[in-house]
Order: sequence, then C-alpha cells, then structure tokens
Amino acid sequence: MAAAAALVPASAGAASAAGADESTSPIRLGLASYTFRNFTRSQMIGFMRELNVQDLNAKDVKDHLPMDPTAEAQALADYQAAGIRLHAAGTISLATDSDDDMRGKFEYLKRAGIGVMVAGDPTPQDLPRVEKFVKEYDIRVAIHNHGPEDKLWHSPLDVLKAVHGMDPRIGCCIDVGHAVRAGTDIVEAIHAVGPRLFNMHMKDLTDFHDKDSQVAVGDGKMPVHHIFEALMAIQYKGFADLEYEVHPDDPMPGVTKSFAYMRGVLAGMGYPAAG
Repeated sequence: MAAAAALVPASAGAASAAGADESTSPIRLGLASYTFRNFTRSQMIGFMRELNVQDLNAKDVKDHLPMDPTAEAQALADYQAAGIRLHAAGTISLATDSDDDMRGKFEYLKRAGIGVMVAGDPTPQDLPRVEKFVKEYDIRVAIHNHGPEDKLWHSPLDVLKAVHGMDPRIGCCIDVGHAVRAGTDIVEAIHAVGPRLFNMHMKDLTDFHDKDSQVAVGDGKMPVHHIFEALMAIQYKGFADLEYEVHPDDPMPGVTKSFAYMRGVLAGMGYPAAG
C-alpha cells in the first residue's frame, strides 16, 4: 500500500491529508464473482470476509447466483446473512430474438433487487428489444467490451456509438484490460462514456497487446491512479469491480495484492476505500 501511495503526486495526498480518515472515497471497490469461478458460493463468501469486501457483482457460475428462482432465493439469503450487497449481475447473454428469454433475464435481476445488468453480447439489432425491457423494468444495462476478439464490442467507444440516442439507462461496463488491448486510451474512454458508465471491471496487464499477460493489479502497466481520477471527474456512482481471471484455482494471493494496491492508491489520494 505504501508503494502504491508513493506513485501519487504529493499535492494529491497533501490536499486532503488532514481529515482523510474521515472522508468517504468516491471510488467504491467491489468484486466480480467470476474471479472465484472455481469456488462455491460458501467458499467465496469466506474469501470476501478475508478481503473485507462486501460488494459483489455476481455471475451465474458455480452456485454464485443461479437463475433458477428457488436456488437464487437461497443465494440471496446467504449473501444477506453474510452482509454482502449485490450491485450488479453478469455477464448475461442478451443476444436473443425472444421476448420471453430476455424477460427472464430482467426478472432474474428484479428478484435479486439488482439495478445493473452487465450484458456480454447483444447485437445492434437486439438493442431496441433491450431498450424496451430497460424502460419496463428500470434496470440499467451495461454492455461489456471484450477487446479485439469481440466481433462487435472491441471497446467501450463502440458501445457508446451504438447506444447514442437510446434510453440513458443503456450504457457500458468498461473492462479496462480488454479496452487497452483494443488500443483504447482508458482514461479518455471514461470521460467519453461519462453518465453511461454503469460498471467497471478492474484488472492489470504487463503487455497491452497480450491478454495472457494479466497480473495482480499494481504489477502491470494499468494507470490505476489516472483511472480513479477520471472516475472521480465524471462523478461515477458505480463500482470498480476486481475481475482477476488468472490462477483460477488459487486466486487469493493475486486478489489480496490487487485490493491492497487499489486501496493504497486511494489512500495516497486522501481517501479510504469505500465499500
């Protein structure tokens, strides 16, 4: 954490050093449950206690947040008992020609009381149907960019072009790792997306051209401090969710290091990590 804080300009820390412990960070750190995709819900809850993280972006993987209503209800009860708050769910496939299929996805979030759906693969042709359900359910849809391999959504800027003029509750989940691999300036993208940014997936890479170069946040080239500055500048109200995709059978060392680094950056900016 000290090393992370040392990366922050002295003026940033000095400006709010007095009373920093009493401030609430404008950046809220959360966890993408895909990080623990090889672990059960019970195991993940235990890991979250160790990490002192209470905010979860849940995915229908393992038993993290099943789409079956009965199993979903049990998961929600387990999270409530553990003091874990669900703020987003996904990624969820919205590539469908069926109203019934899409309605089921929105009902899934409605039952859970989750206001942000992270969507992986709606096509431009699907967007009018997405917009219809966004209006009906008042649930925001954050389309997730998947980098140069994605046929549609290389970058959050591609999403932004496609949803221009649509309901303002349709926007982006910026995955910083995939975005930089698409050649996107991540700080500029945050400013461009602005009020249509509903979720962030945080990760780090040592090589912005190689998806297999992912490392713990702070060990790579990701400009975390500048990302947090940009989020503050646009008054982002969502979460920066760690999505640590490497070492799926033993993620905790990298996950622990990532949260320590991000909290250290925030401490150097004069804020404790909010969560």
